[in-house]
Amino acid sequence: MSVFLKAEWRKLAIANYAVDPLLLKPYIPAHTSLDYWDNKCYISLVGFMFLNTSVKGIRIPFHVNFEEVNLRFYVQRKTEGSEPKRGVVFIREFVPRRALTFVANTLYKEHYKTVAMDHSWKQNPAGQEVEYGWNHRGRNSLSVTAGLVKESIPPGCEEEFITEHYWGYTRLNATKTSEYRVEHPRWDVYPVSGYQVNVNFGEVYGRNFEFLNNRKPDSVMLAEGSEIIVRGGSLL
Repeated sequence: MSVFLKAEWRKLAIANYAVDPLLLKPYIPAHTSLDYWDNKCYISLVGFMFLNTSVKGIRIPFHVNFEEVNLRFYVQRKTEGSEPKRGVVFIREFVPRRALTFVANTLYKEHYKTVAMDHSWKQNPAGQEVEYGWNHRGRNSLSVTAGLVKESIPPGCEEEFITEHYWGYTRLNATKTSEYRVEHPRWDVYPVSGYQVNVNFGEVYGRNFEFLNNRKPDSVMLAEGSEIIVRGGSLL
């Protein structure tokens, strides 16, 4: 598949929640099934920066560096004679530029929405704080406090499960699904010492997710990220 987008994804703040699999049944794309870690079904709230972005090799003015926040869950697609393709499904993605929303929703049938966004990266000798904010039916934010020394992710751990899904799947209708590939090296993470999730999940993501307003995340991560490639999609 041809290269559609190149960028860097940096400072990924990730809050993970174990949920009832039945919650996600209406969102599962055809030809895929839920992916589990340690018999748990996870959804993740993820905030990060797009940096040095180019689409089809072209840098679009005012669309090179920007924030994204998304709510996603994890699936797999079993293929005959090979390992399952492990991927993510986005419930909603927020970005600050209308052109990004138009391209993603038109070409990939994703669920992007344009809102006012901001971010803050603060660092001192004791550690760092990364925060992503967005305005949608009120102010929402996700922040993580962590150390400065990166750590590699051991095989078989929760951090590996959350970060090592290399396919994107979008439900088009009851029988059709869009599939695309994301390529990046294995990421490092920072040791997390604190976090704040100030999100009205019911207003932002719908009533089905309102219960998360009163839930603490099961885990929180801060990944450094890397350069990434998104390849053109195909129809299943």
